[in-house]
Amino acid sequence: MQVYPRPQDRRRFARVRPSGLVSTTGLIIVDPGIACTILDFSPGGACIDLADPSVLPKRFVLLHGRPKKSCLVMWRTCRRIGVQF
Repeated sequence: MQVYPRPQDRRRFARVRPSGLVSTTGLIIVDPGIACTILDFSPGGACIDLADPSVLPKRFVLLHGRPKKSCLVMWRTCRRIGVQF
């Protein structure tokens, strides 16, 4: 029997929750823009929460603070979406 690693064990970067002066809100740049909540992030990706994830395309630009990140959707569960930068 082969044991597969849990998803969090396969991550290349450790994820952290936004805290302190870091904003937990982001904006997905599509027409029109979609507000989202950043649940955790790392240099390689993030987990975001959306009210209606069905309108989100496979690739989009995420504005979180000043930098814009080109994102690729890696997984979806209900309202949560995992993206890779």
